[in-house]
Amino acid sequence: MTIRVVLADDQPLVRAALRMVITDAADLDVAGEASTGAEAIRLTADLQPDVVVMDIRMPSMDGIEATRLITINPSTAAVRVLVLTTFDHDEYVYAALRAGASGFLVKDMALDDILAAIRVVAAGDALIAPAVTRRLIREFANRPEPVSQPPPVVEGITERERDVLALVGRGMSNTEIAAAMFITVATVKTYVTRLLAKLDARDRVHLVIIAYEAGLVATRRS
Repeated sequence: MTIRVVLADDQPLVRAALRMVITDAADLDVAGEASTGAEAIRLTADLQPDVVVMDIRMPSMDGIEATRLITINPSTAAVRVLVLTTFDHDEYVYAALRAGASGFLVKDMALDDILAAIRVVAAGDALIAPAVTRRLIREFANRPEPVSQPPPVVEGITERERDVLALVGRGMSNTEIAAAMFITVATVKTYVTRLLAKLDARDRVHLVIIAYEAGLVATRRS
């Protein structure tokens, strides 16, 4: 099955480079291109691609707002958004993920890694570059007041599920979580599936956001 991709970036050279590598991949196809957030929304609604590769800074409407509008619209909610940008500051990272993006990558990553990320997101999983996870931790560590208690959204989960959620929030893979908790990878997958259902989370990235907002990820304050 071919993965259909919409490229949203205001720089023609960036779109051309991505189009070239995507076209060379047998399982990927560029369904359309947009140079603004508003165009990305229209193309997504018209073409119903599997993945939108979304830049953040674009004229008239940025990629964060475009991502939010795509993911909350029932007609396009199934489309996955992979944010790809050179602007990797903390506020952009958090805003993009909070808007519903299923992944966040930076443009200096290897092209093969970007293609792999498109496949991961299209398959229904989520992906955050490790460096992005570290920036998220710093962003929450620098907030003026720590979360005093977990919000109601996590009150319905068990202690074991809370432990798994905290490790997901730290950016750990299922294999790493299994090793840390001395359980099998299959058991971790079961816990993650339960968390997605109980917390009404869109994907693993959404679980990361919930873990941070619930104060389950330990941070250091400078």
